[in-house]
Amino acid sequence: MADALAAELDGLTSDAISRELDLPVVQLYEEVTSTMDIAATLGDQGLPAGSLVVAAAQSAGRGRGGRRWASPAGKGLWLTLLERPNDASALAVLPLRIGLRLAGVLERWTTGPIQLKWPNDLYVAGDKLGGILLEARWHNQRLDWVAIGIGINFSAPDAIPHAAHLTNTATRREVLAETIPAVRAAAAARGSLGASELAAYAARDLSVGRRCRTPAEGVVQGINADGELVVKTSAGERRYLTGTLELEPEVKA
Repeated sequence: MADALAAELDGLTSDAISRELDLPVVQLYEEVTSTMDIAATLGDQGLPAGSLVVAAAQSAGRGRGGRRWASPAGKGLWLTLLERPNDASALAVLPLRIGLRLAGVLERWTTGPIQLKWPNDLYVAGDKLGGILLEARWHNQRLDWVAIGIGINFSAPDAIPHAAHLTNTATRREVLAETIPAVRAAAAARGSLGASELAAYAARDLSVGRRCRTPAEGVVQGINADGELVVKTSAGERRYLTGTLELEPEVKA
């Protein structure tokens, strides 16, 4: 059965969200398999940049590497924003840019600083607060669209260990009002990461100086302007543009 559009989400109608955030298309759902799947369809149909899909729940939310993202009703904000960036060279660093901007605007609703874990995760006090997933479509070697999926916990998902969440003062209206402009600004940025962005990322880097198991055994040195993870291994410095970063557990004193 096709996913059914919802009249509103937490009292917000699609028209209200569209007006408040200056978005061309907003689709609200009670439950979908994944907002990413719907946004991909919208992208292929030629809908404009700024088209937004929001669901109260996802039955098959997607994370990186085919992992499942727990997204039950009432536990978080689950959305995908469709963008059509005009600089394909910035695509590799887009998750990092989005993470930086989200950390800055969401920190008003967290109990501590938001840290970033390459390439796409937000953490508070060592627990995962949210994640970013990108899916791009190309046409004749030209970047056509990018679907930007974001999941943010409003309360700890059941049976998910080490999950952080926003404080109970956060509302979806307020979080959307901060999140969407931040993501759109990141998507509009061009080129590689600048010096100020690298410094801002370093200040929030959860992993720098820690030992990792993947993508290689070694010590994380940080990221570079191209968005690559830099790892010092026994065979020398290695750089990784894609992959999964698995850290060694920290030893508690």
